[in-house]
Amino acid sequence: MSTIHWHTKIFNELTVEELYDILKLRTDIFVVEQNCAYPELDDKDKKCLHIYATVKGKVVASSRIVPPGLSYPQISIGRVAVHPDYRKGGTGRALMQHSIEKIAEEFGEQDIQIGAQCYLRGFYESLGFESASDDYVEDGIPHVDMIRKAKKYWNKL
Repeated sequence: MSTIHWHTKIFNELTVEELYDILKLRTDIFVVEQNCAYPELDDKDKKCLHIYATVKGKVVASSRIVPPGLSYPQISIGRVAVHPDYRKGGTGRALMQHSIEKIAEEFGEQDIQIGAQCYLRGFYESLGFESASDDYVEDGIPHVDMIRKAKKYWNKL
C-alpha cells in the first residue's frame, strides 16, 4: 500500500483542491454513504484546524479541531472521515491520534469532547474517550457525547 502523508493546516492555508477534496470526502461519507441530508457546510470550518491524510495526492482521511465554545465548551474533534478503502488498516486510529497530538502541541493538553456515532463508541473508548451523555439522535443517526480527560489519558497515547 502507498505511503500515507499527514497534513495540518488552518482553513486559509488549504488550497482550493485540498478544500474541495476534504469536503468531497466528508459529503461522500456523511451525506451519501450514511444517507443523511444535513448541513455539512456549517460555518465552523473557517475557524478550525484541519488534519488530513493523502495517498498519491488523494485525500483519504480528515478531521477538524474545533475551538472551545464553537461546538462544545471544550476543544473538540469533529467531522472524522475515512475513505472506505482505508477503514480497516488503522487509518482512523492514526487520524485520531494525529488530531489528539496536534491539540496537545498547538493548544496544550486539555479535555477533548466529541459527538460520536454510537456504533463507534468502542473505537473512541480505545482512544481514552468516555461517554458523557445519554445516547441521542442527531440527523437521524444515534450519537453519544464523549470526553477524553486530559490528566487521565495524555500520557497513554
